[in-house]
Amino acid sequence: MKALLKSMIFLSIVSALLTISLLTVSADQQETNIRIGVVPTSESINVGSEGDFTVYNKETGEVLFTGTNSSVEATLVSTGEVQTNYRLQTAWTTSETAKNEWVELAESEGYATYTEEYNGGWRLYIGEFSVDAPWGERDAFRTEVIEKGLAGSDSFWKIVTINEGASAIQLDYNGETVTTEDHVVLESDQGIVSIDGERYRGVAEIGFNSSNTLAGINELPIEEYLKGVVPHELPPVPYGEMEAQKSQAVAARTYSFANLGKRSSDGYDLLPTTSDQVYGGYDAEHPISSQAVDETKGVVATHDGELITAVYHSTSGGHTANNEDVWNSDPVPYLRGVPDSQRGKAFEHVPTLEVFKNSANPTSLRASKNGDFESDWSRYHRWNFEWSPEEISQVLSGYYDTDVGEVYEINVLERSSSGRVYEIEYVTENGTFYEYKDRIRWSLPYINADGNESVLLSTLFFIEPVEYDDGSVGFKAYGGGWGHGVGLAQTGAVGMAEKGKNYEEILKHYYQGIDLETLY
Repeated sequence: MKALLKSMIFLSIVSALLTISLLTVSADQQETNIRIGVVPTSESINVGSEGDFTVYNKETGEVLFTGTNSSVEATLVSTGEVQTNYRLQTAWTTSETAKNEWVELAESEGYATYTEEYNGGWRLYIGEFSVDAPWGERDAFRTEVIEKGLAGSDSFWKIVTINEGASAIQLDYNGETVTTEDHVVLESDQGIVSIDGERYRGVAEIGFNSSNTLAGINELPIEEYLKGVVPHELPPVPYGEMEAQKSQAVAARTYSFANLGKRSSDGYDLLPTTSDQVYGGYDAEHPISSQAVDETKGVVATHDGELITAVYHSTSGGHTANNEDVWNSDPVPYLRGVPDSQRGKAFEHVPTLEVFKNSANPTSLRASKNGDFESDWSRYHRWNFEWSPEEISQVLSGYYDTDVGEVYEINVLERSSSGRVYEIEYVTENGTFYEYKDRIRWSLPYINADGNESVLLSTLFFIEPVEYDDGSVGFKAYGGGWGHGVGLAQTGAVGMAEKGKNYEEILKHYYQGIDLETLY
């Protein structure tokens, strides 16, 4: 039974970062709206408009308030208990039978379970630990359920908030209070609304997410949404090359259509963050980016007649990556690693340690500050960082949530064909720890000039020990690129545009074997 169930569930695991679209495109498709969870979860949300506005019940159409140049405060009213716990995410499956059998088996073993609707399937969670539960206790539990066939080696801990009980929305405006269990919508005569102080095109909606807390949702046409995405994903200053901007617009549009409904259980399609696409709303728009969106209206990338998974990253470091070398997913024919170029430079092969160490003027990550990346990504084509003995112990202890003590060795056990670290080993005073693929970046954060820990820019790096005068040992990494490395490399696209390539040539370089089609 366990072996059968294990095969049913774990063969259906799909990386949350790589959802393969099965949507077949149609030339007569119409532009549609998209719903963005700009405030994914909160107990209070403020919505308003600088012009005249109407607030109404989405289900009944009843007008609740009208006003002008002001805002309405929404507050969660709950009869239940809001719980926040660590839960071990074991899998994602589209099989209801597999889900039910897994729940039955896990609960028969005495474990708490929780299932969450996500992207046409279910996330499966096991266990329930307080947010201050020590790492050692949680790790022992994880090992136990893996040995029982209830979780895989790629299972991971996640903080999950659940509101167990009925919820309602309390609206306060000009001394009046209205309470409803339905979603509410604010429309503005100017077509611009605000949600928690940020301005957006379209309408503002307040509803409930899968945890039964409030979600602030911006609904608007996809083309208008893209005008708030493209300038954040590829800033037109300093990356104003129009063909690169167009390639970004097509990639973002393709991602949007392919992922409609991805987060429907939370009441919206996408998040406005790097979990999906960075979306800045109305105030993020820029004429260059908007022109790129307008001049590629309706154009998407397809493979065998289906929308592709149009993932992208800022800087590859010299070679992009195969998707299966970064995430737990099967190989995708159009997401193959290809040679890439720094802005204004020729394509190069996978670099060696000596190439990294001898690169002219690499960027020291310790000298970077919060927000620097947005100013000029190409500076991170080559970078380095050195952790002192105290710092390397600090960051690993923080990641593994236990005191690792002195760090003796850091060993790269395996690399992918693009040169990225595939498996890493940390040998420490209090145990040996491992991490794999793109999660390595989170296990080994650097410390910037502001004193903050930041996710390591990429897994394309070499690392070696540094011995200090007192005999203690730190570690220095020499790396290249920024991001997961799969699909379109944004600064590489800029480099190709500078060499006279158009957006179609750029996209077909980074997404092998694709076609471009116009939906409307």
